[in-house]
Amino acid sequence: MSTGLVIVIIIAALILLAVFALMGTRARHKRLDTRRHEAREIRREAEVHGAQADRAAAEADERAARARQEEATAREEAARAEEQRREAETRREKAHKVDPDAKGDYERPRAPEGRTER
Repeated sequence: MSTGLVIVIIIAALILLAVFALMGTRARHKRLDTRRHEAREIRREAEVHGAQADRAAAEADERAARARQEEATAREEAARAEEQRREAETRREKAHKVDPDAKGDYERPRAPEGRTER
């Protein structure tokens, strides 16, 4: 084999190695770009899901606050109703004591169903 042929073969081998290296680098960059794109999509989806979760939590907090407010209002109304009931009973007792036609001891009316007299 002549020296020129050996040099040509070596140069051809080096060129082939350079082409394969370049192809490998491009393929690697393409894979990395694909993974970067996939990561961006996953991050975007995570952001959307996070925003949805935040909104659902805010709605749940708002419903809970409304429920607490309704419960407080109901307790206030029940307390007012009980006070009015006691006031009415006091007035009935007073009317019975003042009434000259009333006979015997005053009997309290029965408490409404489901309520107990204190």
